[in-house]
Amino acid sequence: MTALALSGASVDGPLYTDVVDLAHRSPARLDDAIAIWSAYGLAVFALLMAVGWWRARRNGATAAMTALTVPVAVVVAFGVNSAVKPLVAEDRPCRHLAFRTLEACPVRGDWSFPSNHTAVAFAAAVALFFVSRRLGVVASVCALAMAASRVWVGVHYPHDVVAGAALGGAAGFLAMLVLRRWPTGLAGRLSGSRLRPLLTSGTA
Repeated sequence: MTALALSGASVDGPLYTDVVDLAHRSPARLDDAIAIWSAYGLAVFALLMAVGWWRARRNGATAAMTALTVPVAVVVAFGVNSAVKPLVAEDRPCRHLAFRTLEACPVRGDWSFPSNHTAVAFAAAVALFFVSRRLGVVASVCALAMAASRVWVGVHYPHDVVAGAALGGAAGFLAMLVLRRWPTGLAGRLSGSRLRPLLTSGTA
């Protein structure tokens, strides 16, 4: 049985319309930059994860294995967030409020709550703190920008991104707590295999 689509307009619809209206009155270049970030910004988190792994190799196999678990934690967070979406079945704001949005309104059935983009971004940010505080801070700033951009382009209510941040961050944190128990033993075994270059830079 398919749940009826819910509307989140009663939660923070006026705030959503204020943000979308501001986007309409903003310079086109700013809107274009935010729209590009909203659509493709998750690639930056992949880059940060790659940088974290590359640098971790200098600190030994265990540190490198911890860095390699970050994408796994992000996938776990995405899975958890995606499982919640159909349970709530909140329709996109662009389907309930008469506003032209910067990004095309997703198809019906592509639920709004919680925001997948935001959940992935915050899961990556939290997980990266286990690898590098500096990368975690950079990723956190990027995650906040991603959350704001999803409302700016009109595809999410503010509460969608707040929920996505909380759920993604929590799932990423818990996943890393579990996954970080694996690296020590596994790193030792892999260090003696052909996969050694994945774990050490050769200078550690």
